[in-house]
Amino acid sequence: MEKRFSWLPSVEEVLQSPEFMVLAHLPRPTLINSARDILQKWRTQIQQKENLPQTKMELVQLIYKEGAELAQWQSRPRLHPVVNATGVVLHTNLGRAPMSENAQKAVCDITEGYCNLEMDMETGSRSYRHKNVEELLCALTGAEACLVVNNNAAALLLALETMAKGREAIISRGQLVEIGGSFRVPEVMEKSGVALCEVGTTNKTRLQDYKEKINEITGILLMVHPSNFHMVGFVEKVGLKELVGLGKTYNIPVLYDWGCGALYPLANLGIGSEESLPQIMATGVDVVTFSGDKLLGGPQCGILAGKKQYIEKISHNPLTRALRVDKMVLAALEATLRSYIDPVTALTEIPTLRLLNKTEAELKELANKLAEKLKELHPEYSIEIMPKFGQVGGGSLPEVELPTWVVGVKIPGFSTEALAAALRKGEPSILGYINNDHLCLDSRTFLEGDIDKILTAFGHLN
Repeated sequence: MEKRFSWLPSVEEVLQSPEFMVLAHLPRPTLINSARDILQKWRTQIQQKENLPQTKMELVQLIYKEGAELAQWQSRPRLHPVVNATGVVLHTNLGRAPMSENAQKAVCDITEGYCNLEMDMETGSRSYRHKNVEELLCALTGAEACLVVNNNAAALLLALETMAKGREAIISRGQLVEIGGSFRVPEVMEKSGVALCEVGTTNKTRLQDYKEKINEITGILLMVHPSNFHMVGFVEKVGLKELVGLGKTYNIPVLYDWGCGALYPLANLGIGSEESLPQIMATGVDVVTFSGDKLLGGPQCGILAGKKQYIEKISHNPLTRALRVDKMVLAALEATLRSYIDPVTALTEIPTLRLLNKTEAELKELANKLAEKLKELHPEYSIEIMPKFGQVGGGSLPEVELPTWVVGVKIPGFSTEALAAALRKGEPSILGYINNDHLCLDSRTFLEGDIDKILTAFGHLN
């Protein structure tokens, strides 16, 4: 074992290797760090007697090769594009909704120089940064006023803190949910200074349960969408319209933490039974909060829509400035909303809607195309196409299973885990999933050009 320690080259020897010399265009500190990291990795392996080469030449060549690969990986931007082949349309770990071409262009245009973010070009005076998107949102949804903040958690926090701080919020026990990142509704309520008043049970809550708890310190009636789970069986719940009616009777505002933000009526496409935002606003709800990067298909943001008296009050909360969005988010959101002016246009321009609306025939054709090209590239691969089910993801429509077609790949000499890791860390990065010892690439989430990127990634495999 000690003999192998003496086989390790110096950092400078690694830097002078042919494998590193071709990377001379990379910053020298990156190359030095990569050389040191790979040498430390092999010191550890020698100490632990793991997978050790039998000759010095073998060891040195592995160090040069792995070190160069590490240098290339470390030189890449930490945030970089990924091909989503998981079949999860709104994959939170992959940035949720891909933005439309119009939204991408709007961001580029607005960041090339200065813009009229808070400037009224007619009067030359300072203006309201949300004005353009507020006008569009109100026109598209029927809301009296709207406000945009950095995410839906912020929107809920702001609404609670503004509308009911120091008072009680009545909520069904079945809606005290936790969503991704350990975001728990009771904890958000506590942070907002609102006291929690639970009614009903996990699976059954009736309107009378709310009515019996209303008292002089009730500040708000809160409804929270279950988001990432679906309850079936012996279940009873109060509808939003019923709760709004109760609120009107007692002059108590109703806040709906909706989350998913469907502006297009997906139920018309046979996708779930979720109501669209115009339908929700038609119930008379006082304020609804939702995400911009879920079913809306835009940038990450949180949107508050509803009655003017409440939205204006929320907009003057000092926290609103701390949670406001920048010019890039507003530009992307405006471009996204403009696509919804014509519902037919929205279906073609918003990537999230396009992916959700793909037919099984389209998906099978894409899977066949990829399978054929992979077979041409690597005849020795084991490749098959299989019917599967994908998910909407992002805490949206958890009850919906999306029929799809996947390409299953196995490579001689590669474990499925090693193949998945190589593609994940390659350039371009490809993320699929493992099922029945196959690496599965789901055609549901293929965007334009993704098949070529997948073929490039497989072409780089050794």
